Amino acid sequence: MKLGDIAKLLDAKVIVGDTTALEMEIKIACGADLMSDVLAYTKEKTLLLTGLTQSQVIRTAELMDLNAVIFVRGKKPDQNAIRLAKEKDIPLLMTDLPLFESCGLLFGQGVRGCIEWRDRDD
Repeated sequence: MKLGDIAKLLDAKVIVGDTTALEMEIKIACGADLMSDVLAYTKEKTLLLTGLTQSQVIRTAELMDLNAVIFVRGKKPDQNAIRLAKEKDIPLLMTDLPLFESCGLLFGQGVRGCIEWRDRDD
């Protein structure tokens, strides 16, 4: 599923990212508010959904080579996080939907969780 389609599905606003970023294909997503869980359970090229808005989220996304970050529950990242995401070319989106609902909608459209992909190479 393309990031732009995900934005429409979740009625999400793009904070950082251009039309090229919205063409990115997303196959895996992770919903977490603990960055230690993201470090432990995700793999590269994953979409992160979170309610945390600090720049540490962007640093984690960069470290793990995540595709993009969607902030849930109407949370808006702070200016440091936005600046860092622009520097690192990490797309940021924001939705008013809660984490559970956002993940459920994505799962219903075929986006799978990290556990299902942990031992796969594709």
